Amino acid sequence: MQSTLVKETAAVQLGGVERRFGQVEALAGVDLAVGEGEIVAIVGPSGCGKSTLLELVAGLQQPDAGVVDAPLASYMPQKDLLLPWRDALGNAALALEAGGTRRGEARRRAAPLFERFGLGGFERTPPYELSGGMRQRVAFLRTLLPGRPLLLLDEPFASLDSLTRGEMQSWLADALGAEPRTTLLVTHDVEEALYLADRVAMMSPRPGRVVAELEVRLPRPRPRRETITDSAFVELKEEALEALGC
Repeated sequence: MQSTLVKETAAVQLGGVERRFGQVEALAGVDLAVGEGEIVAIVGPSGCGKSTLLELVAGLQQPDAGVVDAPLASYMPQKDLLLPWRDALGNAALALEAGGTRRGEARRRAAPLFERFGLGGFERTPPYELSGGMRQRVAFLRTLLPGRPLLLLDEPFASLDSLTRGEMQSWLADALGAEPRTTLLVTHDVEEALYLADRVAMMSPRPGRVVAELEVRLPRPRPRRETITDSAFVELKEEALEALGC
């Protein structure tokens, strides 16, 4: 299906994107547009090419056919990939260092954000002493610090237990409200997608393509408990599940 946005109003535009791995066709004719400042979630069954699509937008892979037009992005993979020999502040500052900022300056720029991101007092803590949720906050801060206009988040909370996952969803919603960016979020959790996103793109089983898009016209900020139990949210969830064939 064609995305509802046109190229002139889109920060990210994918047209007819195909990706193959040998005899396996991962993506087949994906069309998707993301507006500037918009949060779009991508959901679909396992193996439908969601992560592949995100890596194409990040420039980590190249399509076999079609066009991917996107600005420079910061990419957060499924695993936090924190370096065990660096403390939390050093891990958060790593992306700045990779961009050419001297280590001391990178740490200086990262430090003031620790309090805002609920990490105050843990700057010198090694990763193995942090909870799963705190590790994800450090990883997100590392992703945010370079200031790139596009955030790519690949199943950021997949490894967390359900209680921590819910807490982190609320935290991410607040963080994106405080630091607005064009965001593309991959998740297998329909409820998470609807809670966090402005629009949800639903993909078919492999070979993946966008088969439906759903606007999430719910006011922000969105207190999580009140939002996910609201009748309008429940109706959206049912609509999304039906589009996915669940």
